[in-house]
Amino acid sequence: MRDFEFFSPTRFVFGRKACDQTGSRLAELGLKNVLVVYGRGSVVKTGTLDRVRASLAEAGVAVTELGGVRPNPEVGLVREGVDLARAKRVDGVLAVGGGSVIDTAKAIAFGVPYDGDVWDFFSKKAKPEQALPIACVLTIPAAGSEASSSCVISNDALSLKAGTNGDVFRPRLAIMDPELTFTLPAYQTAAGVTDMVAHICERYFSGTEAVPVTDNIATGLIRALMEAAPVVIENPTDYDARANIMWAGTLAHNDIAGCGRSLVPTSRAGGWESHGLEHELSAHHPEITHGAGLAVIMPAWMRYVWRADPSRFLSFGRDVFGIEPADATDAAAEQAVLRTIDRLQGFFASLGMPTKLDAFGLGEDDIEPLIGTLRITKGEKFGAFRTLTMDDARAIYRSAL
Repeated sequence: MRDFEFFSPTRFVFGRKACDQTGSRLAELGLKNVLVVYGRGSVVKTGTLDRVRASLAEAGVAVTELGGVRPNPEVGLVREGVDLARAKRVDGVLAVGGGSVIDTAKAIAFGVPYDGDVWDFFSKKAKPEQALPIACVLTIPAAGSEASSSCVISNDALSLKAGTNGDVFRPRLAIMDPELTFTLPAYQTAAGVTDMVAHICERYFSGTEAVPVTDNIATGLIRALMEAAPVVIENPTDYDARANIMWAGTLAHNDIAGCGRSLVPTSRAGGWESHGLEHELSAHHPEITHGAGLAVIMPAWMRYVWRADPSRFLSFGRDVFGIEPADATDAAAEQAVLRTIDRLQGFFASLGMPTKLDAFGLGEDDIEPLIGTLRITKGEKFGAFRTLTMDDARAIYRSAL
């Protein structure tokens, strides 16, 4: 087991009607004047935003609102939020939504005390060192942003999608009410589950030796997701299945599934190769849902790199799917690994996720633009399980067409 640091400052308020505690919980944090950030309508249509407003009013918390966050959130709205938060002198930021909304709130929170342009944090010119307190009411389990040290924002003008990390902007409070997810469309639910599995796999396939405690957490989370996801696709209002998915999404990305697997104690485990490759898809084509892109890219990456450490894939296949090689030969091991990857992608497909990039209308001509921006965000080489060059990235994209 490698040395590691684990930090989780978030208070989780989880359960039925937890949404109605938002105001009192923010007041407990000493917040009196917050910027409420939300998306493009679902929290309005379902009445969630009205419930949050009522809770804040009852607790005497003043509110300024910023709506309109899109999937694959864009830096333009972040800049608008920074200006608004400064003008209104807010003392905290409350996100009501999923990962895109929470990441927007995070970027606003660490953009307010910074003198330069907030994009500096995503172009690696600056590192977040201070931020306004952040809270969230989670409505879309997927990104795990409610407890993570990650924030990912797009820049349409540059066709870039980039992330930054820092414990300073982990949320102080996460309100998690599974009933708020009952109205999620099946496609969005499936994309969220795919993203959760990918968060776990990025850590599991991190290029380091086995860590039994952490690895069992990781594979146990995936098995729990595989059990709950089909239930909610069939019955969207199954509370227990929704609750398990919501909590799994948090644990998939608060770093607990990577403890002891990082090469650097203060960094999260893994090279995040699949996320890096997918981010280019949704940077150039914001209409592509991140989880759907991962459903295509992660299996393609796995098929390309598994020979770097077949034993890791064999462990994954055994612990997640019960797949064992038929005998001790290399051929049997290869067959077991490929069956494992096929089963994982088959699970994504069973939820309605795509298997090829042509599902997004992408073809050979789209690859070079992806490589151009991948080189900017990742450099000439990247990866932890196996180092990838730009030629490797081309081959992976091509194999996914």
